[in-house]
Amino acid sequence: MSKYPTLYQINTRIWLQELSHKLGRPATFDDVPDSALDRIARFGFDWVWLLGVWQTGEASRQISIQNPAWRSELEQTLPELTDDDISGSPFAIQSYKVHQDFGGNDALAGIRNRLQDRGVKLLLDFVPNHTALDHPWIEDHPEFFVHGNEELLLSEPQNYTRLGTQSGSLILAHGRDPYFDGWADTLQLNYRHGGFRAAMRETLGGVAGMCDGVRCDMAMLILPDIFRQTWGVLSTPLDGTEPVDTPFWPEAIRKIQQDRPDFVFMAEVYWELEVELQKQGFHYTYDKKLYDMLVHHDPGGICHHMKGDVGFHGRSVHFLENHDEPRANATFEPGPHRAAAVATFFTPGLRLFHDGQLRGRRAKLSMHLGRRPSEPTDTSLLHFYLRLLRCLEREEIRNGEWELLSCRSAWENNATFQNFFCYLWEGRQAERVLVVVNYAQVRGQGRVVLPYPEWHGCTVILEDLLGTEWYERDGTEMISDGLYLDLPDWGFNVFQLETT
Repeated sequence: MSKYPTLYQINTRIWLQELSHKLGRPATFDDVPDSALDRIARFGFDWVWLLGVWQTGEASRQISIQNPAWRSELEQTLPELTDDDISGSPFAIQSYKVHQDFGGNDALAGIRNRLQDRGVKLLLDFVPNHTALDHPWIEDHPEFFVHGNEELLLSEPQNYTRLGTQSGSLILAHGRDPYFDGWADTLQLNYRHGGFRAAMRETLGGVAGMCDGVRCDMAMLILPDIFRQTWGVLSTPLDGTEPVDTPFWPEAIRKIQQDRPDFVFMAEVYWELEVELQKQGFHYTYDKKLYDMLVHHDPGGICHHMKGDVGFHGRSVHFLENHDEPRANATFEPGPHRAAAVATFFTPGLRLFHDGQLRGRRAKLSMHLGRRPSEPTDTSLLHFYLRLLRCLEREEIRNGEWELLSCRSAWENNATFQNFFCYLWEGRQAERVLVVVNYAQVRGQGRVVLPYPEWHGCTVILEDLLGTEWYERDGTEMISDGLYLDLPDWGFNVFQLETT
């Protein structure tokens, strides 16, 4: 396992739907050809995240079909939309059993074994905050959920729902983020109920037996302070048990790692809570801040962000798109897209690539859809990404030491160097790679001093691993005045450095 791995995210429903179309019959994990897995391994991915493998329910799917706002959004992506195209959200989970459409648990075990044969690990979803509308706990353990009342149902119908059960009618809260309305296809779990927490740890243990790591959806929502602020008195257990207000994650993670010390936890997290969740045991947390600054073309902010603790960055997930964000090829123009990719994926941490990103897909797909529109491949972008992935396979990039270098003005009153960022990677055998990016729409110049006094009197060869450029430079100048850089708008180089 590399220190800084790469991960490939696949929307399972879409993947198997497109395979079904090719085969002319429903496809399961057993039908995924070895060639598809070979391709993933050949591209250098250490992990595959199969998004949405768990069993979902018909009640939540019907909400997806009938919700007018959601349906309008789906029709914008698929104008010829039919009910059959609406699969329902994979985050409205009825059971942590592999979906029957995908072949069940045995079929997942089979594809996991085939991935392991290729040195690729499997990441799956864990959705801690809520369940589907027809989860078995609604009948068996209604106390596991946050309950509302008639007044709340009347005043906030977007956040509460009435459900009929064998023991009577219940008013339950929809799962939600405190800043937005509830997700109408879900029900909110109660993390102040001790019995529920024990059951959820057991559920997580079952998930851990089927994969090598989990991506925990909206992991910060169940932090005690946030949970109490969101739900207040409604989260007081109805069965009279003592409310529990200790963090859930440290104990849950510790329990899994007692038996599986190599098991990996990734958190989707926002609101400046990344460090807190790393402290609670998560191996990786989303770096949404870097992504947002790249989108808003903020090189100064990026440099300031990257001056932070290298250990924090090394435990961050870096991405240009995922299922929640717009497609990178629709968000960025070609120049900024490539520059942002270099800036993102040559930082230390876990590098996340989304299915369709390499080929330049532009349509952002709702999680409620089971089919996506046909789109042409952007061959130029694909070739760029394939070269980038080859670079990321280098030992010094996967396991080496990273340093952010300061850039300075090339001459007086030339401030364009402030748009530059420069990364230095060094491997165990003194392999060295210098990454430079001009993240601006104007040409820029600057100088960067290399920290290698032994280069005095040497000639240094700079070979661009993402292009065709090749230079000889004086080592003495590079360690004193600095390497002179002159880059076009959105320009970049990934230089292999060797001395002669």
